[in-house]
Amino acid sequence: MSILQGLWFFVIGLLFAGFLLLEGFDFGVGMATRFVARDGDERATFMRAIGPHWDGNEVWLITAGGAMFAAFPLWYASLFSGYYILLFLVLVSLILRGVSFEFASHALTVRERGFWQWANFIGSLFAPFFLGMMLTSMIQGIPLDINGDARPGFFGVVNWLSVVGGVAVVFFSFVHGLHFLSLKLGPVASRRMLNISEKLYWIAYPALVVFVLLAFFRTDFYRVRPISTWLITVIILAATICAHVAVTKKREGFAFASSGITLMAIIAFIFNGLFPRVMIGTDPASSIMIEDAAASPYTMKIMTVVLCIFLPIMLAYFIWSYFIQRKRLVADDSDLAEVSRSTATAAVSK
Repeated sequence: MSILQGLWFFVIGLLFAGFLLLEGFDFGVGMATRFVARDGDERATFMRAIGPHWDGNEVWLITAGGAMFAAFPLWYASLFSGYYILLFLVLVSLILRGVSFEFASHALTVRERGFWQWANFIGSLFAPFFLGMMLTSMIQGIPLDINGDARPGFFGVVNWLSVVGGVAVVFFSFVHGLHFLSLKLGPVASRRMLNISEKLYWIAYPALVVFVLLAFFRTDFYRVRPISTWLITVIILAATICAHVAVTKKREGFAFASSGITLMAIIAFIFNGLFPRVMIGTDPASSIMIEDAAASPYTMKIMTVVLCIFLPIMLAYFIWSYFIQRKRLVADDSDLAEVSRSTATAAVSK
């Protein structure tokens, strides 16, 4: 395996991690429109909070797929054909969620707006679930033939680890979205997001234990790469605890950063266990290795030059876009009224 092949394996993992870090809170906010929002106006406010960001955040997934296609065409062909149905469902969910922003903002009736708000919720719920299922299914080992064609079958895709993995991505995306809303909404709504997430974190600990146990018995990660796998497992747990503590102390920025680290560490867990493979076969001899799936050295060199040119530009754009949209949303009348009531109640109690 060459240095450039290892570099691009790392870059693709970084792109997936960046996607979950950024698009994860978009998914979480979309889920919060039904799980947390009290009415249609608050749902519209939630959607407005991610309005400037959601489409740019999806670029990370598109870039990851494009990089996989160019750098590791055999990996791309095997993964995308073997998990065609799951990826199709991810795409449908993303399309449904994407069009919901535009149609909800131009709805002429309350019923129409409610329909597209439901579409946003459904897309935000199922896109991370199906993506999490795919990622945690492929790490268990699937049937691969001599040409690298993947045939996981129904129970290769739908099993205990893949379902728990999909739910885990959904859960942490939801909590990540609540932390983002706590940074973007007014003081009363922000405090409510923190209070809800504080209670949810008690669910995370047993869920993490279940995930680790399933991964221990259904993958070879803890046997093949024990030190790094356990280290990443500890990082996931530590980041979850840090986020929980930050929420109890009402430090929403630290909580948001910690939940983001948790999502990125999940991708690190998967790619660390895959290395130096890109697809794990039920028969170890059929596994696809990085050097076997890679494109030509000349292609790798061209892609590296392009990466060095455009990556700083892309990062600068994302930093700038978040910087200019850093302010909280202006509180609406209901939020201001709730603040007034809270202040009056406190004055009377004194």
